[in-house]
Amino acid sequence: MKTPIRFTALALSMMLASGFASAADIKVGVSMSAFDDTFLTYLREDMDKQAKSYPKGDGVQLQFEDARADVVKQLSQVENFISQKVDAIIVNPVDTASTKNIISAATKAGIPLVFVNRRPDQKDLPKDVVAVTSDDIEAGRLQMQYIAEKLGGKGKIVILLGDLANNSTTNRTKGVKEVLAKYPDIKIEQEQTGIWLRDKGMTLVNDWLTQGREFNAVLANNDEMAIGASMALKSAGTKPGSVLIAGVDGTPDGLNAITKGDMAASAFQDAKGQAVGSVEAARKMAKKEPVEQNVIIPFQLITPENVAKFK
Repeated sequence: MKTPIRFTALALSMMLASGFASAADIKVGVSMSAFDDTFLTYLREDMDKQAKSYPKGDGVQLQFEDARADVVKQLSQVENFISQKVDAIIVNPVDTASTKNIISAATKAGIPLVFVNRRPDQKDLPKDVVAVTSDDIEAGRLQMQYIAEKLGGKGKIVILLGDLANNSTTNRTKGVKEVLAKYPDIKIEQEQTGIWLRDKGMTLVNDWLTQGREFNAVLANNDEMAIGASMALKSAGTKPGSVLIAGVDGTPDGLNAITKGDMAASAFQDAKGQAVGSVEAARKMAKKEPVEQNVIIPFQLITPENVAKFK
């Protein structure tokens, strides 16, 4: 009889020790809008690196979930994090206009909530809700101003829009049109959504070329669609550099496209900055430490002249 008792006591002590060890780490549930988005993949990887950078015994454990562009699935993931009693939640929202239920669920449960990369549409966020984003209007301004100057203030452009349910699409396009207001001789020939995807960007531009539409520049809400536009122009035999292409994000593929001359410019969105900011905010809030509620990570213009410093 003694052996089973000793075994049970040993097992119990191991369980308790394990519990105390894991309790030292802050547990954070992370719901990403989509795992297969190129920029969000870099963001997720940088978040994971940041979580692993903290000292042992004072770290952060991240549990990533893929919402697969489904608003209902994302809310369910947040509710599951709450039932697991995580210390904080980070959300990259599927639909920036549909975050009310997420905010309500987290605040009612008393769990700190951080939105990363995409800010909810609502102007004022409740206490214990933080947003770590970049100013998408500025991204649109940067890319359009550069292209407008390269065009000499005249020409036709097409705009490749991101997901229409996302305020990044709205704001980046708003930035483009703010600059266009200063250049009445630059006209918008077409604007349609490529939902952030390379193949959709390629298809749209190919269709416009097939229709005989003429344009001097492509303004894309992200690098993936910009690269797709470049591929379509190459396939059509368009003279390299005759149509200027600008993207947003400054992804490795985007940087390579600028280096090769396939893209004219991009606006660098700092995935690492957003990752560090969001994980650090979640960690501080879980520890009841003060945080800034609206953290803005600035965009930077990338051109052939400075692309090397972003690699």
